Amino acid sequence: MSNRSSVWQPTIIGISIAIGILVGYVIQGRNNLPATKFVTIGKSGKLDEVLGYIDQKYVEEVDNEALSNAAIEEILSELDPHSYYLSAEEMSSVREEMTGNFEGIGIEFFIVNDTIMVVTPLSGGPSEALGIQSGDKIIMIDDTLVAGTGITNSGVVKRLKGPKGTQVKVSIKRNGKKDLIDYDIKRDKIPIYSVDAGFMVDDQTGYIKISRFNANTYREFREAMEPLEAAGIKNLVLDLRQNPGGYLEEAIKILDEFIDGRKELLYTKGRQHPKFTYNAKRPGVFENGELVVLIDQGSASASEILAGCVQDWDRGKIIGTRSFGKGLVQEQYDFSDGSAMRLTIAKYYTPSGRCIQKPYVFGDEHYDEDMGNRYDSGELFSADSIAVNDSLVYYTKILKRKVYGGGGIIPDVFVPFDTLGYDEFYRKLFQNGLMQQFAYDYYAVHKSDWNAYTDFKDFDAKFLIKGAIMTQFLAYVEDNGIDVPNTISPATESNIENRLKAYMAKQHWNGDGFYPVLLENDAVFKSAMQSLKDGKALGAL
Repeated sequence: MSNRSSVWQPTIIGISIAIGILVGYVIQGRNNLPATKFVTIGKSGKLDEVLGYIDQKYVEEVDNEALSNAAIEEILSELDPHSYYLSAEEMSSVREEMTGNFEGIGIEFFIVNDTIMVVTPLSGGPSEALGIQSGDKIIMIDDTLVAGTGITNSGVVKRLKGPKGTQVKVSIKRNGKKDLIDYDIKRDKIPIYSVDAGFMVDDQTGYIKISRFNANTYREFREAMEPLEAAGIKNLVLDLRQNPGGYLEEAIKILDEFIDGRKELLYTKGRQHPKFTYNAKRPGVFENGELVVLIDQGSASASEILAGCVQDWDRGKIIGTRSFGKGLVQEQYDFSDGSAMRLTIAKYYTPSGRCIQKPYVFGDEHYDEDMGNRYDSGELFSADSIAVNDSLVYYTKILKRKVYGGGGIIPDVFVPFDTLGYDEFYRKLFQNGLMQQFAYDYYAVHKSDWNAYTDFKDFDAKFLIKGAIMTQFLAYVEDNGIDVPNTISPATESNIENRLKAYMAKQHWNGDGFYPVLLENDAVFKSAMQSLKDGKALGAL
């Protein structure tokens, strides 16, 4: 494997998932366009004629629906990278993701060593109510063996998801138990949260992590802010890294909490789409505090709109690496069979007038390779390697700083991609899920030990992944077929310790335990905290 892929692997996994079909769009009817239907080509249209000849004359039977779908997909692919067709099955998954709930048994899982492992039962779901635990391994589903059979993530989802009220039987292997444990689980509606964490970092600084913008994100954001306000928050670090976007209106409502008065937040404009401006409407909960927004190459669409508006109004500091560069507006047109088409109808523009959409005139292959090209060009390691278009210069609204259009949001403070401690050995541990699995197994066996800690801060101060625990982990790695190098670099060892501790904390305190630990080794977050300490986050850029 090349050096590029070995270093890049932990990040590219997240990006490939995020930028798939959830790269972000505007809901039909929310962009003030009249509701319209897909206009089919008339009888005289060439496409209809071709499909008609095939149907009547072709030598063999053909699936007309599949042929039509393929034609639609090909037509849309000629337009831009974000106009595309979604099958009925894909639309069902997207609706669940974006409306913030699905129906199933309520577990987070991953597949390791060809076995389904429960990462955590989701709070309030049927699995948690029945006592299913982190680290449990699902061996059988409905009396059918699934362990060691090559089952995929989609295969697991297909078997475990289903309509509310229906039942599924799972047989689980639990550490310390000789026999399998059978559970008959009644499926229920399971919430999908988009705000992963919200907590006070110190007595003045709060941290909120938003993983996507779905239909409930603004409500979740306000709920996360309430305890921070009660704690006297003066600074906020908003983490939008690896956030692929989603519902624009949710991002707009959150922006309105940061931007005062009736200031312009963004506008959209297209060939058949007259300019439409979004403005701040009401007093916000955090219009005056120090604000820092974290972005990276996986921050797309609505995430970029939010970061770009904050930057254009000089409202706060943007820290990280250049964002994805998705500035096209899609409108969704639903078909009678449950499928849909997303068609680009306009472009987003930030308050300074810049469009952040990166070029796509060189074809899909070039567009898709952009992330790898950023690595090869050195952009992820040096701000000087970021290519800017001098013909697309704009100026921020208050301090008149230069900002650039034509390809994502360039941060105010560039933090290079961190490769220290992410060597080939760490990559293998990450890819095989060994740190995650060991942490959950360890917690399951030593769960009672956590009673000795009064709260998370007590745990964080006292619990160390050293000595016996690390020795036990490395033996576990060897048992799973991965050679442990004779010498592990201090940086790699530190990253392993940090990740193991974060996974253990997640079992007890969910995201509010996982992220505080993970951020201890996070260079971008450290830069944000330093900016706040220096007093340069707001208006002093």
